[in-house]
Amino acid sequence: MGNEVSQAAASPASKVIVVMPAYNAALTLADTLARFPHGLVDEIVLVDDFSRDNTIEVARRLAESMALVTIPHPHNVGYGGNQKTCYMEALRRGADVVVMVHPDGQYDPAFLPEIVKPIVRDEADVVLGSRMLARGGARAGGMPWWKRLGNAFLTGLENAVFRRKLSEYHTGYRAFSRRFLQTVPFLRNSRDFVFDSEMLAQAVAFDFRISEIPVTTKYFEEASSVSFKASAIYGTKTLWVLVRFALHRARLWPSSLFRP
Repeated sequence: MGNEVSQAAASPASKVIVVMPAYNAALTLADTLARFPHGLVDEIVLVDDFSRDNTIEVARRLAESMALVTIPHPHNVGYGGNQKTCYMEALRRGADVVVMVHPDGQYDPAFLPEIVKPIVRDEADVVLGSRMLARGGARAGGMPWWKRLGNAFLTGLENAVFRRKLSEYHTGYRAFSRRFLQTVPFLRNSRDFVFDSEMLAQAVAFDFRISEIPVTTKYFEEASSVSFKASAIYGTKTLWVLVRFALHRARLWPSSLFRP
């Protein structure tokens, strides 16, 4: 592979582990890994959520030449369930910084140095790779108009409820500090896509520092894409997360998602 991931740490005090929640990523995994910046990442943990293709076989072959750990799920547990395995394994392996990179190539691994930096410098606990920070960036990357509209609507509501000013809450490109993952009760979260919304609601509830960096994406046939119906369900569940957060903050209905 062109850019083999080095086992040398980005900083002597910071062990950086990339986690990849994988599902049917056999066609895009090798290219995504080839675009990782050299010398930044200590290890990569790929969790295959019982793919219907040969993702795990491709990953195991690639692991022969790089610091890639493969974990196959014996049955499908969903996107959120996959992330739970990813983060638990990263913590078990001593990660100081954990970055989620989707193996479908939609998010560019070239931004890894920028997304890791605020955590290594102790300037943030959560860093989001936002598609909305650069004007017109999401449109240029091929993001469907209805996804841009839904993203903007939900982000506006979340900013109002969370009292933050973020450009996007719905990116899949995220970095977390070890302290964050050891504090928030993410194992209580959903096993489906709303897991992502719950994680950021927990970040606000526990008063963690959230920052953003601009990233570019590309939508193409092989990249995973959530359907309109699935997006609508995700949006509805995200609204329910906001209701639960607001009721918990008002001490009207305590939620286990926001308790230590």
